[in-house]
Amino acid sequence: MTILLTTLNARYAHASLGLRYLLANMGELQEQTKIHEFVIGARSTDVVEKILAYRQPEQKFIVGFGVYIWNVVEITQIVAILKRVAPEVIIILGGPEVSHETGDQEIIRLADYVITGWGDISFANLCQQILRGPQPLMKIHAGLQPPMNDIRLPYQLYSDQDIRHRTLYVEASRGCPFKCEFCLSSLDKTAWPFDIDVFLAEMESLYQRGARLFKFVDRTFNLNIKTSLKIMQFFLDKLAAAPDDPVFAHFEVVPDHLPDALKEGIQKFPAGTLQFEIGIQSFNPEVQSLISRKQNNDKAAENIRWLCEHSHAHLHVDLIAGLPGETMQSFAAGFNKLVALGPHEIQFGILKRLRGTPVIRHTDAFGLVFDPQPPYTILANKDVPFADMQKLVRFARYWDMVANSGRFANTLPVILADAPFENFLAFSDWIYTSTDATHRIALDRLAGLVSKWLQEERGMEREAALALVSSDYAGDAKHKQSSSKPAAEKTTAKATPQRQSRHIAA
Repeated sequence: MTILLTTLNARYAHASLGLRYLLANMGELQEQTKIHEFVIGARSTDVVEKILAYRQPEQKFIVGFGVYIWNVVEITQIVAILKRVAPEVIIILGGPEVSHETGDQEIIRLADYVITGWGDISFANLCQQILRGPQPLMKIHAGLQPPMNDIRLPYQLYSDQDIRHRTLYVEASRGCPFKCEFCLSSLDKTAWPFDIDVFLAEMESLYQRGARLFKFVDRTFNLNIKTSLKIMQFFLDKLAAAPDDPVFAHFEVVPDHLPDALKEGIQKFPAGTLQFEIGIQSFNPEVQSLISRKQNNDKAAENIRWLCEHSHAHLHVDLIAGLPGETMQSFAAGFNKLVALGPHEIQFGILKRLRGTPVIRHTDAFGLVFDPQPPYTILANKDVPFADMQKLVRFARYWDMVANSGRFANTLPVILADAPFENFLAFSDWIYTSTDATHRIALDRLAGLVSKWLQEERGMEREAALALVSSDYAGDAKHKQSSSKPAAEKTTAKATPQRQSRHIAA
């Protein structure tokens, strides 16, 4: 038997942690198992050809696919081609996109077997049954959740190439105790930690091999403060020992749980070494109640402000538009409140109906309408009609281009002024009317458009608008806009800010 573990990552820099968990727990089948990762956008026939190159004559060939919201469409095409050109290949699916609502999915119809939920141990067991019998009778297999100590950690399977060129995903725990209905983690009963000493020994091994970028996928890094402090101390020790060769750690944190002991540790991290992803999602208490999200908004705001003012941590804070009960006005109020707190980036997300999440229970009461195709983005609800939702989608795209890119640091406050949401929405509507595009707007053209909007919509003098945009557009004299020619004729792309160039995949 030959077993191939594969998936399509969103980009090359994303190394699949899930596939490596499967390989680490294959037991006696590990020597017969290989990993081959692809990237979305690859030609389906090319992927199939490379998969079939692993097939050995006269042997069973199993292909296990990791299926996610971003790759399900392409993997469905790949599986369909595989089954046409090599119907004898045994296809096993796993991953969040095939773990719920399995009855109506074409990819599941095409596959031989599906493992829902935890696959760490169940995948190897299923392969053993296929190899030695008794042959499995059911297509859908509920993955068994083993004790955490029974799961072999996969970090030694990160290759030297991975360490040099890719984001290393790690986890000190799985699951989440919170029940936010838009999130798949709401289906978890709690969070389950790995043995912290065993985990840190694995991190030490990665560090000794040259790893310097660690992205934690734990849903609630600061849930257990004792464990959080132990992990943070690991990185602080590395920074103290080699300040000229710094590590960088990314954590997802609960916004309203930041005790003094954790603050003290956070303050010790120098600039460029620590990033927090903070899920606010909504500041509207009624919306929070509807979606079963427990959050002390005052404490969350206080903590974000403290992190901005008293730490060097880079803050990436999330808001979600389209939640049931959230109007344009209430979302605007939450957005403006968050801007005033001063995080480095605001990730403006649009609600998606992930398979299996309880948010669907609000469909009738709030008129939720979702795109039937992945990523199942909300199209409208009773409070935000389709046309307004489209405006929010464009707002999110332009916000990434102008605000989160870091390329318009001096210009952005002028755009936002005293009404950030309202003013940026006006800018977003104007730029869409002017370009009919939300993608592939070259940086030089974007800078020219920003300058033009300041002049036409804000009444700014041309010289002042050009000088403002030039002050941060390129950060280099040779790239600054000249007032003697239109902006778009003289501008070139600014280098990506240092933090983003190092940690863009984090």
